[in-house]
Amino acid sequence: MAGRSSITLMVQGCTSDAGKSTVVAALCRWFAQRGYSVAPFKPQNMALNSAVTVDGGEIGRSTALQALACGIEPHSDMNPVLLKPQTDMGAQVILRGQVLGNMQALDYHAYKDTAREAVLAAWTDLSNRYEVIIAEGAGSPAEINLRENDIANMGFAEMVDCPVILVADIDRGGVFAHLTGTLALLSDTEQQRTLGFVINRFRGDLSLLQGGLNWLEERSGKPVFGVLPYLHGLTLDAEDAVAEQGDHDSGSLKVVVPLLPRMSNHNDFDPLRLHPQVDLRFVKMGDTWPAADLVILPGSKATRADLAFLREQGWDSQIEKHLRYGGKLLGICGGFQMLGDRVDDPDGLESNAGSSTGLGWLAMTTRLIAGKQLRNVQGVFLPADTAIHGYEIHSGVSEGSALLRPMLQLGERNEGAISDDGQVMGCYLHGLFDRAEACNGILQWAGLRGERAVDYDDHRQKDLDRLADLIEEHLDTERLLSVL
Repeated sequence: MAGRSSITLMVQGCTSDAGKSTVVAALCRWFAQRGYSVAPFKPQNMALNSAVTVDGGEIGRSTALQALACGIEPHSDMNPVLLKPQTDMGAQVILRGQVLGNMQALDYHAYKDTAREAVLAAWTDLSNRYEVIIAEGAGSPAEINLRENDIANMGFAEMVDCPVILVADIDRGGVFAHLTGTLALLSDTEQQRTLGFVINRFRGDLSLLQGGLNWLEERSGKPVFGVLPYLHGLTLDAEDAVAEQGDHDSGSLKVVVPLLPRMSNHNDFDPLRLHPQVDLRFVKMGDTWPAADLVILPGSKATRADLAFLREQGWDSQIEKHLRYGGKLLGICGGFQMLGDRVDDPDGLESNAGSSTGLGWLAMTTRLIAGKQLRNVQGVFLPADTAIHGYEIHSGVSEGSALLRPMLQLGERNEGAISDDGQVMGCYLHGLFDRAEACNGILQWAGLRGERAVDYDDHRQKDLDRLADLIEEHLDTERLLSVL
């Protein structure tokens, strides 16, 4: 890499969930540990999990995590196009951190020429500030129907003339088919810029895989840079999939979260999955509602639609029964809005214009307005008088007498609400459980006994170091650096 002011390496996957985000985070931390000025870049992302950037924008959650791996603040340049699905056919389009508007899928594909300019401008600005850019593709580069005007995968790589490594998940099976099939569906120039392969999530004796690796290298003419083992116990912010719960003690606090179709920022619950005294359950459509000490209504990208879904499942009746028996209820962001008397969307910002009757457990109404509130904040969780930090990403403004009894104090302003009987509370803040003291304060309000705290921020950093160790031990970094 000597003699180059900046270099971009792109990681693309043969499938969705091949481990691209994890490999990028690992490479980011590995380069940062060796003194490089490094930043992540995801040209286009589709996700409901997002983060607030230092410049007051919004990017995908996984890219923000990768920035953490680099030791830098997340910036809107790192994810210039973010698509947040609202319906099966439409999404909110966020361009360089700010909301552009809602688009149907066909409209967005027609808009790609403009989006391409934003992607190139963001990448150029980032390249002027950092020595190394680790870019991440989206889905697979071999999606034939999406290749025209592509800006997410090889279209971006061709545009900026950067090398690519392909990642495949061996845990799914068919890893050699994934790699050779993907490569075969690429153009000649795309194949040429593909440096080689990384096989991810391997379990077992590596010697049993060696014959396949030799065949792959001989057939493709490309090197296998490494085989990364399956990392047990890895807990990092996921982009899409809701992770399984971790181990917990007997007699733990039972926490139930209903899985809503447009649930956003599900990583809010990652610290609870790690907490040894929490039994976390996600309830899906058709599931029997389990006994609970605490029910949490999560954030939503389509509050009124998810509220209607909740009622269709009969979950409102289940929660009402839960409260009658003395259980606690917490709403986060969209879930907080649902707790009020009414949610108004007069301009159709999330779907069709209209109003929906809320669950009625907090005396307030919410109006959805254009222009998101995006901020990182810190303050105090008032019931326990403990420090708390997090971020706000919402378009709603809530009003009503319930807000006279706030849940949080954030600087000079109050936030959220607590019901008169103390059973129900909610707020707009994401990341409520990331800090150990705040996490245990909220859980003790819900009935937790004990002080076994989990510092999720510290856990993130240790997992990122584990990933860098994985790169150092199992990736031929010398060979990779030699071809960059």
